[in-house]
Amino acid sequence: MVHIPSSQIGIVVAKTLILVLGGLITYFSYKTYRRTGAAQHWWLTLGFGVITVGAILGGALDLVAEMYFAEDLLYTSVFISSSMTAVGLGVILYSLYAR
Repeated sequence: MVHIPSSQIGIVVAKTLILVLGGLITYFSYKTYRRTGAAQHWWLTLGFGVITVGAILGGALDLVAEMYFAEDLLYTSVFISSSMTAVGLGVILYSLYAR
């Protein structure tokens, strides 16, 4: 029987919530963009999409690194997730100021 640490279960639950909520926010902002055609809504969609993908990618790498690889990949997964969150927030900020 394989023992799954509770930390991995927590990561999977949190990343699943991020995928569902981030996906819904991205979907609805894209629908708004299609309805209005406003560039601000396109940038908003892109920003939330980048944040969602970054969180999922970072979580997946974290789980794979913890199971199969050295600690260096753990830091890489955190870096990727944090970097994509920063880029996504920058794009969202741009969407608020774009005219």
